[in-house]
This record gives sequence, structure tokens and C-alpha cells, in this order.
Amino acid sequence: MTPVSRVLVVSDDAKWQGEVLAGLGAAAMQLENPFGLSFLGAARLGEAMERVAADGEIQIVLVDKQLGEEGLAQPAVQLANRIIAFRPELSLYILLVDDDQKLLVEEMASHAVDGYFYREELDFSGWFRILTAELAEKSATPFYDRLKQYVRMAKDSWHTPGHSGGDSLKGSPWVGDFYEFVGENMLRADLSVSVPMLDSLLHPTGVIAESQALAAKAFGARKTYFATNGTSTSNKVIFQTLLTPGATLLLDRNCHKSVHHGVILSGARPVYLDSSINPKYGIFGPVSKATLFAAIQAHPEARVLILTSCTYDGLRYDLEPIVEAAHARGIKVVVDEAWYGFARFHPELRPTALEAGADYVTQSTHKVLSAFSQAGMIHVNDPDFDEHLFRENFNMHASTSPQYNLIASLDVARKQAVMEGYRLLERTLRLAQELRQKIDSTGVFRVLELEDLLPEEVREDGIRLDPTKLTIDITGSGFSADELQQALFERYNIQVEKSTFSTVTLLLTIGTTRSKVSRLHDAMLRLAKEKRPRHTPRRLPEIPHFSRLACLPRDAFYEEGERLPLLDDEGRPNSELLGRVCCDQIVPYPPGIPVLVPGQVIDESILSYLARLQKAQKTIEMHGLAGNSGDYVVRVLSSVEFLQLPSRILFG
Repeated sequence: MTPVSRVLVVSDDAKWQGEVLAGLGAAAMQLENPFGLSFLGAARLGEAMERVAADGEIQIVLVDKQLGEEGLAQPAVQLANRIIAFRPELSLYILLVDDDQKLLVEEMASHAVDGYFYREELDFSGWFRILTAELAEKSATPFYDRLKQYVRMAKDSWHTPGHSGGDSLKGSPWVGDFYEFVGENMLRADLSVSVPMLDSLLHPTGVIAESQALAAKAFGARKTYFATNGTSTSNKVIFQTLLTPGATLLLDRNCHKSVHHGVILSGARPVYLDSSINPKYGIFGPVSKATLFAAIQAHPEARVLILTSCTYDGLRYDLEPIVEAAHARGIKVVVDEAWYGFARFHPELRPTALEAGADYVTQSTHKVLSAFSQAGMIHVNDPDFDEHLFRENFNMHASTSPQYNLIASLDVARKQAVMEGYRLLERTLRLAQELRQKIDSTGVFRVLELEDLLPEEVREDGIRLDPTKLTIDITGSGFSADELQQALFERYNIQVEKSTFSTVTLLLTIGTTRSKVSRLHDAMLRLAKEKRPRHTPRRLPEIPHFSRLACLPRDAFYEEGERLPLLDDEGRPNSELLGRVCCDQIVPYPPGIPVLVPGQVIDESILSYLARLQKAQKTIEMHGLAGNSGDYVVRVLSSVEFLQLPSRILFG
């Protein structure tokens, strides 16, 4: 299938523009045209921006430097900057009269321009070849192409993995169905570092390095690294690169558990910041700006601030002022953008964390783009980046036998995002708006808007909502969240992303189709018509505030500790736990926020909260509590262990 690629020629010189469009069109007919180049014109700045916004197939814009626009100085330069601000993935060429114009353009818009043509040198075949080469470079997938090449070479395998390209599975009466299910190419492409032409993820100098460089350009980073164990490992790599034992770190308590694991591994001294809470819907939002600015001011020794943007529910920080405040104190900013990796490719979703000035950004490319599960990226914009130290930490966590299909999927996902991300996201956003209206029209289910989701303390913080994440209030339906999820799954073959006691969340991606939207709407409409009695959901008790740390989390985690039951023999909260120091991260899921982290002191509110959950909420998973004959036990430091910890002195 040949793609469609349109080139927009912007000039108010109608005669010259007509000659250019005709000449390039003739070249497209005569020469090889693998990307389906075609050409269209615009005469004014506003018209050009309208076309760029409306047509996701536009890949390249040619702007006549002679472009005139009443009331505008240097309209061609202004248009170039506007186009790249709106769709940075587009290629932009300026049509010049002389070298003086080139110097002016480079002074005012060098970041935006990919190349130049001279207006009077109407070498249309030459221009066409250059434009074709530009698209070839943008759409290249160096690693994926080399992997396909190697598979087609049909080399005999005398190296790992043991299935030997699937030969151990093929024809087996016991497991041959797995070969058929997965497919021959997937198995033939499952190779090892024994194949030098496929480069090394741990020390890339060939096609992996090339693919990572293309990704850096696409996402607006100085450096990009492919990760094959998700954002979870990426966060840990960054922590170990930036932090040394005892170094201070500011973090949102609602960060992903991998961040808390990174605290343990790095030996850092964390300052936990309570996230905002919307108790009506059980939604945990961003940390308030007031809390963040106060923490930055109170901890000038802090080395790193890490935030999650957007949150699982789609709430996005107004990052730029936060980053500026942190940088003013010499604090590096890390943003976990696991749920927001597509934002670069549509203006409605920007600015991205990198555009807001973050030093490090981790993305789960598999969550919202077309990469395979576990495939992610680490983007670096830190001007003080120590690549050697980063590489040592990266290699400490990465497998020496990475899954090459994951790397190929990152290469392909980046290509798709650059070449058709805008068009696909434009469709996704339209479908999201349509689905909102359809769900609201049931009269029973309602999609929550930003005002509904925002906790009170962050209403003036410039928080925005990712419209591709739909949180639905189900309280009017008569279904509990568990019942609704089960009905959607068993009766209508629909699996949703997550739920709270009163909501379910849907995730729309570039893979969402109108047919899926129609089927979901039909299911919600049928369920609404059942007219069950209104269900009053049983709310979770409010998560207690963070108590205090008694020692570094790493020190508590690596002690043996002793295990005390959560409840006493009478089924009441075990008072022996009060004042003790927890050794583990204890996370009720949902909501997924740690109630206790290693090194944290257990107080009465925390103990009461855990006991209530354990007794009343049987559907809640209690991560971090050890089991003992069906009862939960908590691992805490013994008195002797605590007194022997040097880091306890740091915490008074």
C-alpha cells in the first residue's frame, strides 16, 4: 500500500506558484514516487495554517520567502515558526531569492527549517528527489529494516535462544499450536546479541543508535534511549544516575511504585509530598503548586524533583512554572510521562514535559502508541547529562538478552507517530468527544469533566485534562464498579482500563475505531435501560496523610525485620504496630498510593486505615503485606535493628 504524502506550497505569487505546482506534479508522474507525493497550494498565512490543521497527510511545507501579508513583518518567517510550533514533525523548506535572505531566515527561524531551494532555479526533478529523500529519512526504521533483512537471510542458528527460530516448536504435537499462534516471523526475529549486524542495546553503535537518534529528533530530546522493561525500569535507571545515598529527592506520593522502588535502590532521602484528593470520586490528583513551591523553597539541598504528568486519570500539571522554580534552585526535574507519550504529535495535547523544560522524561511507548508491551523510551534534555554514568546504570538494569521484537516495535512506533500521528490523534480526539456525548446521552452514565475531577486545592493551578482518558460516573446506573466491569466483559466483550468505587475509566488511543465506539455506546445504552435502583457505592476510607520517616527507606528495606499481625486476636488494629518503622511499601490497590513506605513510622491513622480496608474491602489488593495463614502481617524493624541504623540520626 503506497502512503499519501502532500506537500503544501505557500506563495502569494499565483503565476510562480502555479508553475511550481505543475512542475513538481509532472516530476511525481515521471519519477519513482514511493511515498505518494502530491502538491497543493496556499496563498496566505491563515490559509496555510488552516490546511496544516485540517490535513493530516501534509508532510512537507515549502514557504516562499517573498510571501507578503499586510500588517506582518517577515510573514514567511512567522509562518515557518507557527507551523513548527503547531506540528513540529513537519518538514519545512524555504524558497529563497539570494543568500542574504537565507542569513535572515537562519537568524530568525533556523530551528524550524530543514532546507532551502532557490526560487529561480526551477529544477523540479531535483526538488522532487530532495523531498523524497527527506521523507525517506524521516520514515526510516533502521533497526526494524535490518531485523527484517536478517530474517530473510535465513541463517542457521547455532546460538541462543533455544527455540532456534521456532524450530523447536514447529511440528510439535504438544506445543506446535504456539508456533502457529505467534507466527514464524516473530520467532525468527527473536534473536540474541550473537548477531552483530543487529547492534547491541547495551552499547549501541549501529542501527539501534540510528533509531534512537531518530526518536530523539521526533520527541524533541537531546538524547533518547530505548527501554525494553518499561517505564518501571527507566525510572530506576534515572534515579541511580542522579542520586547518591542520602541525597534529597522531592516526589509525589502518588508516583508509580517503580519510583518508590527507585528510592530504595538509590539510597536517597525522599521528601514525600501528599497528592491532592477528590474524595467524591476517589480520584487522586497532582500535588498542588503551593505544596511544590514550598517544598522547593524548604529543601535547597534537593537534587531531583519527580512528577507524574499526566496522571492515570488524565490530569496534567502546568509544568513550566514548576520546572522554572526547580531549576532556579539547581534541582533536576524528572517527569514520568508513561501515559502521555503521544502528546508531541498534536497541538491540543502539548506542551510535553520536554517542551516545558524537564531534564528527563520516561514514556511507556506501548501504552498509547503502537509499540509492544514493555517497550518504552527515556528522553534526556539535561545540559549536565553524564552519559557514561547513565550507561553504567542502564546496563545494570537492562537484560544482556533484550527482546529484539520490542526494539523493532519502538522503531516502528516512532515512525508512525512522525508520519501519521497527527492524523490518527485528530481522529482519536474526535472519537473521544463523540463518545463523551453518546455516554452522557444515556441519561444514566456521565463522563466527568475537568471541573468534576479536580480536587479543590488544585483548582487554580492550571491543571488540564487529557481528553483521551474518559472517567465515567456510574453511580446512577445501579451497578457497582465490579458489576459493571463484569457485565461489559461477559455480555458485551468490552474490557475497560480501571475503576474506583464510583467510576470506570476508558482509554482511547490511536487504535480506537468508530466501530469500537459504536459497540461501547450500544452496551452502555442497554445497561442504562435496565434501570436498576440507584446504587450508593461504599467509599473507601480517606487515605491518611504521610506520617514521617525514621530512617532512609533503603536501610529499612534491607533489614530482616520482624513480622507483626495487622489485627490482634480480637480482630482490632494491633496496637503493637504503633510507632514501629515499616520495612516494606504497602499499597492498597486501588487507589495504588503507598500508605506506608520503607522507613515510615506507623501512626494510629495509618493503622486504622489498613485495618478497615482489610476487614471491609475484600476486593482491594493489599500489596506489600505479608500473608500468614490467611492473615496479614506487617514487616517492621526490630528495636535493635533500628538503633543500629546510622541513618536514623538524619531524621531526629
